[in-house]
Amino acid sequence: MAKSAEAPAKRQASVKSAAGPVKRQAPARKPAVAAKKATAAVKGVAPAKVVAPKTPRAESRTALVRRARRINRELAEVYPYAHPELDFDNPFQLVVATVLSAQTTDLRVNQTTPALFAKYPTPEDLAVANPEEVEEILRPTGFFRAKTKSVIGLSRVLAEDFGGEVPGRLEDLVKLPGVGRKTAFVVLGNAFGRPGITVDTHFQRLVRRWQWTGETDPDKIEAAVGALFPKSDWTDLSHHVIWHGRRICHARKPACGACPVAPLCPAFGEGEADPEKAKKLLKYEKGGFPGQRLNPPQAYLDAGGTPAPPLGAG
Repeated sequence: MAKSAEAPAKRQASVKSAAGPVKRQAPARKPAVAAKKATAAVKGVAPAKVVAPKTPRAESRTALVRRARRINRELAEVYPYAHPELDFDNPFQLVVATVLSAQTTDLRVNQTTPALFAKYPTPEDLAVANPEEVEEILRPTGFFRAKTKSVIGLSRVLAEDFGGEVPGRLEDLVKLPGVGRKTAFVVLGNAFGRPGITVDTHFQRLVRRWQWTGETDPDKIEAAVGALFPKSDWTDLSHHVIWHGRRICHARKPACGACPVAPLCPAFGEGEADPEKAKKLLKYEKGGFPGQRLNPPQAYLDAGGTPAPPLGAG
């Protein structure tokens, strides 16, 4: 009897001893702690170099897709009137304006292009323009000599190779001087209604903060983010992310306390978390300031947005 009573006790002890090491060796929560430390380390340092994980360590691919799409839905409710912030009336004006927007703001471009298009309304006109006269018009946009060479060059290619019409294919657009994939997708998405992701500086910053991807190369970011969404969402997604980057999730002082997607953001706390202080950081219509367009869509005006002032005003 003593032996039979002893046996279960030994079995119980062996079960406990087997279970013990499993508990001690289960570091299930350590990745989450590491992710928080990585996020905290971003303060005062360029996010592109510090936020290394391509996705949060504890987040599955399915969870990442769900979180990314939820962020886009939330931003769509906040910015239902999101639109390209360059003024344009046709594809030619849009491709020129987008080339001019490099290293400057859309606002500065919008203040400059009315004079340019009034004097050179078609590709044929701009193709034979006097470079010095174009340079003088484009001077406020910065890098005006290089930009003059690009817009005259792309106008010449449009006039000679495409009958004065902007092509609606990616492979043709990137052949134009000064036009890369980013510019091409702006034109395709907003002038031709063909989906594309615009990976500008705002887009790059936000998708890394949200840990949708850890890539830093624009082409790789485009591929990684595009894989999280249906193709039909790509153009509007670009608008939502870029608008949020300009208005709330700024590079140096993100207004975390006023952010509508804060509960979904792994980088929450990098900026001002106090709601009242965060409100003072808001820009454009969220902060009561005019947007980037001189001639914005009616939906933007109806939502309380105001047109930007022309060049030289005030």
